[in-house]
Amino acid sequence: MKSKRQQEILDIISTREVETQEQLLEHLKERGIVTTQATISRDIKQLHLVKELTAGGIYKYAVSQRKVAAGFAGKLRTIFRESITSFDMAQNIVVLKTMAGLANAAGAAIDGMELPGLVGSLAGDDTVLLIMRSNEAAAEFCEEIREMLL
Repeated sequence: MKSKRQQEILDIISTREVETQEQLLEHLKERGIVTTQATISRDIKQLHLVKELTAGGIYKYAVSQRKVAAGFAGKLRTIFRESITSFDMAQNIVVLKTMAGLANAAGAAIDGMELPGLVGSLAGDDTVLLIMRSNEAAAEFCEEIREMLL
């Protein structure tokens, strides 16, 4: 029910200028979905909806442009917590050890982050090799990994 309701919310805000949660509740009700304001409020937060100014000078709900980055960072954290067993660096090279078969997922997640200090990556079965632009970039990334794994 939650995913259907949230999909309906996304459909509604993409086709109408919804200014308030009350309007959103009414539009959902028209589609046969009866819910509460508290639930809508949680959905808005989970969907990363924000209010943006329209050309007509009113504020309407829209999907935040930061949603993709935030979602990807969360996925990366999950992949790291579930798959990375250890990591180390040697000058500008970072080596990630993963559980068997998970190096490609970890490497793909890192590639998708488009890190400015990353030159390239190579993933095997249980190891990801990251070539960073500098020793400092490698050290900074290792610190980020350490924080993600806490």
